[in-house]
Amino acid sequence: MDLQEETSCPVCGGTRIISDNVTGERVCSDCGVVITETVMDTGPEYRAFNLREANDRRRTGTGYRYSIYDKGLSTVIKGDRDAQGNRLDQETQRRMRRLQRQDNRSKVNETHTRNLSIAMAELDRMSSELHLPKNVKEQAAFIYRRSLKEDLIRGRSIDAFVASSIYAACRLLKVPRPLKMVSKASTREHSEVAMTYRLLIRELDIKPPVDRPFKFVPSIASKLGVKQPTERLAVEILREADKKKGLAGKDPRGLAAAALYMACQETNDRRVQRVIAEAAGTTEVTLRNRYRGLKEVLNDELPTVDYQAPFATVQ
Repeated sequence: MDLQEETSCPVCGGTRIISDNVTGERVCSDCGVVITETVMDTGPEYRAFNLREANDRRRTGTGYRYSIYDKGLSTVIKGDRDAQGNRLDQETQRRMRRLQRQDNRSKVNETHTRNLSIAMAELDRMSSELHLPKNVKEQAAFIYRRSLKEDLIRGRSIDAFVASSIYAACRLLKVPRPLKMVSKASTREHSEVAMTYRLLIRELDIKPPVDRPFKFVPSIASKLGVKQPTERLAVEILREADKKKGLAGKDPRGLAAAALYMACQETNDRRVQRVIAEAAGTTEVTLRNRYRGLKEVLNDELPTVDYQAPFATVQ
């Protein structure tokens, strides 16, 4: 039993109220009057033997999330027992089944809700396939909801809007996922996803940050399997070219591929242009053009790299 001094006794005005969690009563310790006969137990109905079990068995749901079609605030009608565990009579069970049926119909019959249900299922599938973090998934769901509110999806493909929303979220949060990778994971064609993305950018006034070539170097280097000194030198080449204003207006993937090709030649970590271009998702012509441009900017003077210094790319 524990003492509670927040309330007072309605008979004597005493403030020493005792709550008995065993009998479910709240009693005044001064006059003995029973104030409440049934006290609700707000504690968990399970047993936890350590902190991890207690954290894993929270009573709350998933919380408010845009990536769930009803934002995690759904109504669930089920069961054939009341709050005290007693079985409901036949008439009450029939009424509850009817309420459950009407509730399910009201959710499915709404066009807006049905659209979100299909779209969020596709968003879950693509996010899992692309290995996207939760913040990107939530941002993509928010962008899709905005496009649905603006009535942009009428007469267009839901899957294409989901894919373009994912790519827009990746651009906004600076997560390196190229459009080709996103459209490959989608059920729609690359041209349709690209067209839908341009529509989203224009109609929703989304201003994604400009991609820098530095952030593409680690992914391309990982695909090629080059050595770490080569990757460091490629970043230093881009840094030096950036200081001389030689990166403006160029394709960032082509610049990253050209810098890696230049670094591979310098460190004798040989890679052919075709392999580097395929890893970067660009063409050999673009790689050669960017390579010549970097050589002109640097005047054939490559920067020196301290291989013992900690490795950090420029964002």
